[in-house]
Amino acid sequence: MSFSTKAMVMRGAGAPEVLQPGTVELPWHPDGADVLVRLEAAAINPADLYFREYGPYVGEAEGCVLGHDGAGVVEKIGARVKGLKAGDRVAFCNGGVGGTHGTYAHHAVVPASLVAKIPDGVTAMQAAAVALVFITGWEAFKERARVRKGERVLVHGGAGGTGHIAIQIARALGARVAATVSSDEKAAIATRAGAEKIIRYRDEDFVEAAMDWTGGHGLDVVLDNAGAEVFLESIKALAPYGRLVTLMGTPGDLEDMTAYNNNLTIHNVMMLTPMWKGLAAHRRRQKRILERALDWLASGKIHVIIATTYPLSEVASAHHALQSEAGRGKIVLTMEP
Repeated sequence: MSFSTKAMVMRGAGAPEVLQPGTVELPWHPDGADVLVRLEAAAINPADLYFREYGPYVGEAEGCVLGHDGAGVVEKIGARVKGLKAGDRVAFCNGGVGGTHGTYAHHAVVPASLVAKIPDGVTAMQAAAVALVFITGWEAFKERARVRKGERVLVHGGAGGTGHIAIQIARALGARVAATVSSDEKAAIATRAGAEKIIRYRDEDFVEAAMDWTGGHGLDVVLDNAGAEVFLESIKALAPYGRLVTLMGTPGDLEDMTAYNNNLTIHNVMMLTPMWKGLAAHRRRQKRILERALDWLASGKIHVIIATTYPLSEVASAHHALQSEAGRGKIVLTMEP
């Protein structure tokens, strides 16, 4: 059986305009363990731009529906689903890498094991906006770098979707946080998130600023969200036995082998790996991280900045906006009738 819904569908790989309105058939088995969610909001992430331009990890670009983060209301439940019912408000991170359709749609079919209930006081837009970025930040700082109380942490791109959430996670773990930004507006976002040291990377050398902030000792942890050049420069800012977490891939060491000689630990975080490689246990673990994110939103322990919203039909404009205005909160899609 299947369920028909409206979506913004890729007509091939390329510019944002390849995203066009269409209808897709979602696999729906009433006797199964999935839920059918009527989506109210979906977040846009930089990974979406990559898949749109170059094609998805799984299958062909033609017919692909992008989007990982979704939030909405349960419309139907499979017979083997327990703990959920029609009318429940839920959020999830599922699809959008090819194969399973993503959240640029009016509905999604999601395994019940990956769905988190949205607490009272949290909107669908907030829930969708926080999902991928909180999972990423938690994996980076709690599970990989194991940030401890009193440590000095630097977050690159501190005002971005991942950056402003990562700052809040590091602060919740007891760290002192510095952040790189490029403008007064972004400095305000990073400061509100909890960064005590703001480094304007266009006006000052972030390595010198970090060494000054740490009294010459060096940083304990760096989160690289910028790429090879920043990754390599960050090695210079780390203290011996420091930890460097990258979301962008590992380009190697400096010519003088600083990372090796200082016993630095390098971590890669690619939170979509469990999804596209079908790692069920890790997907359930990420669902538990999402539940924590939603609880923290409800309690006010963290906040998520939604910079702009677009109706689903204007997703191409939203992609253009992320390409030109990256680094300031999250962009969220809403599902018009």
